[in-house]
Amino acid sequence: MIQVDCLKEPNLAIYQQVAQMDLLRKIVIFKDLSEKSLAIIEKRIQTLELKKGERIISEAEVAKGIYFVHTGAVKLTKQDEQGNEIIVCVKQQGDVFAEACLFTKRTEYYPATATMLQDGKVLFLDKLELERDLFNHPELSIQMISYMSDVLREMTSQLRDVALLDVYAKTVKTLERLGNKFNNGLNRWEIEIPLTIQEFATVVGTTRESVSRVFSKLKKDGIIEMKSRKIIIRDWCTLCTLLHREY
Repeated sequence: MIQVDCLKEPNLAIYQQVAQMDLLRKIVIFKDLSEKSLAIIEKRIQTLELKKGERIISEAEVAKGIYFVHTGAVKLTKQDEQGNEIIVCVKQQGDVFAEACLFTKRTEYYPATATMLQDGKVLFLDKLELERDLFNHPELSIQMISYMSDVLREMTSQLRDVALLDVYAKTVKTLERLGNKFNNGLNRWEIEIPLTIQEFATVVGTTRESVSRVFSKLKKDGIIEMKSRKIIIRDWCTLCTLLHREY
């Protein structure tokens, strides 16, 4: 992990610009803030440059702050007592993670382990400093509450799908959800999801074998393919109509 300190690296122009307002505007909870509020955040932000597979935080680690994905992608995972890992969610550019540690009155550990799925940059804000800013700047608080509400709604829908849908429907719905997350534009072809089949199966909440059977059918129909430990959605429009035809 490389922690970027703009003041100590004056000759690296790319690092000197990472805390600029246009960068922060790419983060969901900052995009609509006033210039005044954004300037306060700008002074506190730290930037971490990380490689694929590098761990950012651990669920056994005391929480020190929250993180924002600037570039790349991050997976949040939990482990059971036997060491089996499940992917709780995937965070993409503009997303926030570890926000659950805010405003607790006891020593709080991070709710999950965060690992880079792709090379990228992650922004860090100290927990205590951000809490003070949220208290003093209502518009920032509202943005944070709005974001957390959206995340809770998404997690509720995901839990519903895991509990009520069959493997085929869960797999297709998860492909749709992750496809939306990793489709940065209006692209309908070659949408890359940086997960292996095993990792994808833990997101769905089923076995690798069950997902592989569904994937085999989708590959035969030309909807997806697997390439270099990635899932490629080749035909987004057809994928989005599958459940309407099946159910």
